[in-house]
Amino acid sequence: MVSYAMMTLVMTSTTLAMTATGFTTAGAADVIRWHIIAMFAPSFFTGAIISRIGQLRVIMIGLTLLGIAAFISVSGDEVENFYFALIALGLGWNFGFIGATSLLTTTHTSEEQAKVQGLNDVLVSGLVTIASFGSGAILQIYGWEYVQYAMIPALSLAALAILWLAIKTRRARSIEPNFGGMR
Repeated sequence: MVSYAMMTLVMTSTTLAMTATGFTTAGAADVIRWHIIAMFAPSFFTGAIISRIGQLRVIMIGLTLLGIAAFISVSGDEVENFYFALIALGLGWNFGFIGATSLLTTTHTSEEQAKVQGLNDVLVSGLVTIASFGSGAILQIYGWEYVQYAMIPALSLAALAILWLAIKTRRARSIEPNFGGMR
């Protein structure tokens, strides 16, 4: 939810922020084009990365990239800032969203999976809707920098949740009995 909503929060107002800064709509469209490539091109490899380093690490990388996107965005209003920020935003979305979706499939019984997936879809869609509408309002009232600052609470909460889950998972593994490598 967080990866998708925060990506939407920033992406939705990017073209408005760019044109308000003096860039052309064609320039803004090119930034969005590269953002979309960054969102989907890594999908050819994200599953292999998850298999290699794990879902929680991939999600944390995604959240970190979303934070980096915000930092780049508030560092200046040159065209390079928009390009690099939106590319980091796309990569962050990819790792965060695919990592979390992959994690969701492993956390429930087969009887629960359909209901959990349905609830997840409703929650994701609802939060993305709020982020989309909120993006324009934040941009209009407070400015581009505050669109970035608005990500901080959600990214922080999500990172804390992932850290808690990682600690809980590590503790559970350390408690499991070891029968000489046999199970």
